Amino acid sequence: MDEDVSRRVIGAAIEVHRHLGPGLLESSYSAALARELSLRGLTAEREVPVLVSYKGDAIEDAYRLDFLVERSLVVELKTVEVVLPVHRSQLLTYLRWTGLRLGLLINFNVPLLRDGISRVVNKKFL
Repeated sequence: MDEDVSRRVIGAAIEVHRHLGPGLLESSYSAALARELSLRGLTAEREVPVLVSYKGDAIEDAYRLDFLVERSLVVELKTVEVVLPVHRSQLLTYLRWTGLRLGLLINFNVPLLRDGISRVVNKKFL
């Protein structure tokens, strides 16, 4: 199921990039992607707070997911010159804390969006 959701999100992101191009702030892409996902019939929550446990204490709002799509796919947006290993590690940490299997790291600051998309898999599910 999350593979189909992943493909649909990638299609939506490509559509957003086709219309807006590179070079805008992340917030612009986030708003446009939210609209495009809705147009495609996907349920997408933005800025989803995730509870983290640290030594038995709950840390509220420890981090927020950019998008949680169909309650199964974490989508992290970037607008950076270069996606660094720490960005992939960040998404993997999000997957571990949410217990989800698949995430997309989408960097809109590229000439061709397909070059800015990375799939990250929580190996716990392999």
